[in-house]
Amino acid sequence: MNELFMAVILVLVTVGFVLWISKVNNKWVQVVLDWFPAILFAYVIPALFTHLFSVDFSKALLHQFSKDWIIPFAILTVMSALLFKQLKIVGLKPIILFVAGSLVIATLPVILVYLFGIWDSQNLNLFINDAYWKGLVPIVGGWIGGSTSQLILKEVVETPESLFLSILVLDNILVNIWTVIMFQFIKRSDQINRAWQISDVFPIVEAPKAHSRENLLKANTLTLVTIVLIMVITYFIEISFLASVVLLSIVGLLLGNLIKFWNHKLMLKLAGISIVLIMAILGLKLNFSNLTLPINLVILVIIWLILHFVFILAVARLLKINIAWVPIASMANLGGISTAPAVTSAYKKELMPHAILLAILSMVTGTSWGLLTIYLFGLMG
Repeated sequence: MNELFMAVILVLVTVGFVLWISKVNNKWVQVVLDWFPAILFAYVIPALFTHLFSVDFSKALLHQFSKDWIIPFAILTVMSALLFKQLKIVGLKPIILFVAGSLVIATLPVILVYLFGIWDSQNLNLFINDAYWKGLVPIVGGWIGGSTSQLILKEVVETPESLFLSILVLDNILVNIWTVIMFQFIKRSDQINRAWQISDVFPIVEAPKAHSRENLLKANTLTLVTIVLIMVITYFIEISFLASVVLLSIVGLLLGNLIKFWNHKLMLKLAGISIVLIMAILGLKLNFSNLTLPINLVILVIIWLILHFVFILAVARLLKINIAWVPIASMANLGGISTAPAVTSAYKKELMPHAILLAILSMVTGTSWGLLTIYLFGLMG
């Protein structure tokens, strides 16, 4: 109970700090936030606390609570803030870009292992004969499909527990660093658009009419009560996490588009707060002290990550699509349901639902891409 209380206090303090610092109107604070966005403190503060005080919150009940209640709340609020008119923003080109990113994630580790083997035969022995390739497959699942795909693929290839633990640590570190980089990149995407003469712009969608003051309290109350009722009903329905994500996304869309009293601005604001809360809880799991992997494997994964980005950037330029879709597609592939909309919010908050749509597509296809990776590695065996 003491552990749970400490974890809750740490998360609440972190969320409070993030919400406060994001509104501070100070020149030096703004310089810091330009390079390290406020929302990333939600990751860092819990991680620093657990590291400095040697506390392990990785198994705290908050993680299950987040999965059962906070993530569903975030999905419902984000998706209910989206108007059907806005769906035209997610056209064919962003989906092609996203699939291209997934394809590279699934195939590149096999190509890199082959190239590393040509460079030094000991690498081939390390990855194939010593079976370190079994640590790469869960990365594919974790990046594209999230935790569920990661665990499924771990069982399929029978990744040793010690290797899997180290892979999880490496994965956490790299994804966190990558999230910081994508925050920076998306804020500079308009500059790249101008430099590459890309004129693709997001369609302008009219915002819903504001409620009058006398109806605002009623609209807010009815909106929140509806959200809570849907969450309670969903909680007691025995379906998988992936199925609940898809179901809640559809229900959210219907709520925001079919109910006249729906307050879209309130939902978007609550969605932003809930995403900060989710990231703070995820930060409780970060552990930088258990990384024991061959340096060649670490280098391979870093190259893998960088080439994934270079490839989708090239595809974006070929398609002449707004470069902002590159970090959105990359985080939908690597970050998933929480970090994809967080990064997107740094560019245009109205695009958060679209990032979630791509993240859902990622969750749905993650295991399939991992099975492709297994098949390709099987050809090398």
